[in-house]
This record gives sequence, C-alpha cells and structure tokens, in this order.
Amino acid sequence: MKWNALKADTWRIYGRFSWGCVLRGFFSNRTYRVICTLRLCQAAAQGGAWKLALIPAKILHRWATHQAAMDLSWQTAIGPGIALTHGWALVVNPGAQIGRNVTLFHGVTLGRRDRIAADGSRQTEFPQIEDEVWIGAHAIIVGGVTIGRGSRIGAGAFVTEDVPPYSVVTGNPSSIVKQGCTPDVYNPAPAQWLGE
Repeated sequence: MKWNALKADTWRIYGRFSWGCVLRGFFSNRTYRVICTLRLCQAAAQGGAWKLALIPAKILHRWATHQAAMDLSWQTAIGPGIALTHGWALVVNPGAQIGRNVTLFHGVTLGRRDRIAADGSRQTEFPQIEDEVWIGAHAIIVGGVTIGRGSRIGAGAFVTEDVPPYSVVTGNPSSIVKQGCTPDVYNPAPAQWLGE
C-alpha cells in the first residue's frame, strides 16, 4: 500500500514528513486528523489486507469529521497535498474532485447542482478543483464548474462559472479580478509524492 498522499498532506501542514508528525498531528490537530482518517478509509477500500479495517476506519472518520465540525466524505477524490485551514463548517460533496496541493479554508462549500433539462431529465454536476488552488473562507462553489490550476478564490465568493487557470476571483456573484496570478501554496508537497 502506498501512503504517498498522506506523506504529501503531512508535508503541507508541517513542512516535512515523518511518521512522528503523522502521530502528533492525528492526536493534536483536528483538521489533520480528518485527512488521516480519510486516507485510511481510502486505503482500506482498495482491498487486500486493509479491507477488514474499512468499517472501523469509516466510524473513526465519522467521529473525526464530527469533532472538526465539517462534512467531508471519505469517498471524495482528493489529490495529495490537501491543506484544511481551520476547517470549521467545511462542506464538500462526495462528487467533487480536488487536485493536488489545494488549500481549503473554513466555511468552504463545494456543492452539487441539479439542472432539469427540457426533456425532464435531471443533470447533476459537481465542482472540479485543479492543482494548486487556494479557496478562501466561506467561498461557495457549486455545479459542474472547473476552477483552473493555481487560481485563488476570495473569501465569500459565490462561484457558478468556470475559472481560468491562474485567476483571482472575488464577490457574489463572482468575477475575475486578476489573471496571471502566482499560486498561493505554502509548503508545496515534493513531486515524488504527487504522482507526477
């Protein structure tokens, strides 16, 4: 079993990796604990010797998310190097996809949007967050939008349209206020753990 995603996640928080950092973070950092239990559930779901650990891991993850006051399913596709800053009131739909070296602040919502087509069929869409995206506190991103690589979503923004790479978005409704920005990634995880 590879643990590269957890190594990258740990690097984002501490600027280094060791199993001691993992243990310290698990017992002392409520947002990092959620990341650990998410990765444990995903490892157990892959099968093999870990398959028996899935049910206890899911229970532990439920407890960890409750303690951190966030809604983050273990089934959410999250790339290596996620950083959850503060975490309170974070809500991420399991259908959302999150890239590598992404930073999410408290109150962020990544939600689904349902559309009813002219023929009456339901179309369900989920956000896709590309690599190195920074999403500020209480930003809301809903529907089948793509947030381009290296972009920054300002606090309180309400995003329902695609955002081009390396853009800064603010407001409700959101608007692009800058293009060609530099990604804001503190402690970027080393490439060997990002699957590059």
